[in-house]
Formats: sequence, structure tokens, C-alpha cells
Amino acid sequence: MANTSRLFFALWPDIETRQTLSGFSQGIATKDCTWVSPHNLHVTLVFLGAADALAIKQAVIGITAPPFVLTFDRLSYWQNPRILCLTCPQPAPNEALILTRALETAAASCGLSTDTRPYTPHITLARHAGYLPETKIEPLIWRAESFCLVESCSEADGVRYQVIEQWPLIR
Repeated sequence: MANTSRLFFALWPDIETRQTLSGFSQGIATKDCTWVSPHNLHVTLVFLGAADALAIKQAVIGITAPPFVLTFDRLSYWQNPRILCLTCPQPAPNEALILTRALETAAASCGLSTDTRPYTPHITLARHAGYLPETKIEPLIWRAESFCLVESCSEADGVRYQVIEQWPLIR
């Protein structure tokens, strides 16, 4: 595939949400992991992998979905990928599912396969974790007002996520 990048659709936090997430990570009492850089914190909607950004941007023209709210109130440990993440207690709101399905359809129109598991909103805080540390968290309210196309860029000191384009969610 010519002109491909490693891409995904995501909810990108505003400055206040990013600062709250960063502070939360610093309050977890474990060093047995690799913390996600505050700049890279996000909620993945649909992972695309190697894809043509221009084709993807054209495929999402016309996607509309209403804004929605996600409440992250649980620190979870996912053993298989060995991550610590914030999760929501209930299934994703219908508006989030409508958006992810529309984005999956756009990806399919570009010949891309996406994850077939049910959508589970989460915020990865740390990788290479060995266990779930005991900690109390305050619920984080995430107001999704837009979604974006993000590129995963390899750098000398790791990966940096770069927003390519952002689209508003419309009431």
C-alpha cells in the first residue's frame, strides 16, 4: 500500500482531561510498568493499522454522530496485553457504538479489517504491567465532542501519537 501510515480513530482529550489523567497516573503506586506519555493518552475508537490517510479521510466524510459522555471509574488490568487502563462500568453508550460502527464501515470501504470484538471504551495508562495495584479512583467524565484520525509515529524515544484530522460530533 503506497503512502500508508499506522492509523487509528480516537477520542482526543481536552487539556483539562489530559491533566486529570496525567495526575491520576502519577498517583498509582507501582513502578512495575511503562507509563503512557501524557501526550499519547486517548480513547481508541477503531484501530486501522497500515492505511492510506487520504483514503480514510475521504471515507469518513458525511459520518455524523451525536456527542456522548463516557464515565471511567475503574482501574483495570488486562493480562493478555499487560496493560493498566481506565474502563467504564457499563457497556458503551449507544452513541459511541453508532460512531464506532460508522468508522468500521468507512474502514471496510477502504479494504481494511477491524477488530470484531465488542467495543470496550478504555484509556491505556501503562504498558508492560504485571498486576493491578490497589488504588481508589475518582470517576473521570469524558465528554466526547469530536473524534479524530491519529497517526502512530515511531521516534527514537518511543511512539508519539499525532492527530491528523478532527471532526465534530453534531447534535
